[in-house]
Amino acid sequence: MNTLICIGHVPDTTTKIQLTPDGKQINKEGVTFIIGPYEEYAISRALELKEGGIPGKVSVICVGGPKADETLRKALAIGADEAFRIDTESTDSFFIAHQLASFIKENPFDLIMMGKESIDRNASEVPGMVAELVGVPCVTFCSFLEVNNGKATVRREVDGQVELLEVPLPAIITAQKGFAEWRIANMRGIMAARTKPLKVIPAKEVEEKTYVVGYELPSAKKSCTFIQPENVGQIVNILAERGIL
Repeated sequence: MNTLICIGHVPDTTTKIQLTPDGKQINKEGVTFIIGPYEEYAISRALELKEGGIPGKVSVICVGGPKADETLRKALAIGADEAFRIDTESTDSFFIAHQLASFIKENPFDLIMMGKESIDRNASEVPGMVAELVGVPCVTFCSFLEVNNGKATVRREVDGQVELLEVPLPAIITAQKGFAEWRIANMRGIMAARTKPLKVIPAKEVEEKTYVVGYELPSAKKSCTFIQPENVGQIVNILAERGIL
């Protein structure tokens, strides 16, 4: 079984976001980029399936510029067999989905996995778009996956319930927390990643449907006054001054 995991080149979750002077981009100076956390779950599960006796390759792909190679190498260090980078950058979900779908049509896989959302945009749009463009089933927000006899069994949580589904392969599955245990690359994996194949693919000509007008940082948090629990009178006075009492 050949598996493809679509990963993102995204800022570390601890990054303090700053904008460029024109407000149209994130200032990437000094920012550490990582594999999207939900995509790391997908990579780990794909490797678990392979190690559990399902033969095949685990491939990763990213739509991004040359700096995304470092992120792809991290995926190779974790255990992926090969990597692909579609050489273009965009913020448009349809554009990204079309690039991935074109690649998948030309290079069929048995199982395609993604994170439930990218942590930089949180749109959750690309998986469904790719599924529609390729013409395969898509199950999102999964916390469990097993593969047997050409079918995937997945579990997802919906409105306080647990849903167990069976879907024929090929299919697109998106991962959320609990999908697998994260893996940390060891020195052997890091060394091996240097020689594993990473192929750069030219982008397809596609019209973008959306573009960024500008970003705005959230307003600064208001100051907070701490009052000791024994100072009841102070609390009463403040509430009275503000017309709450």
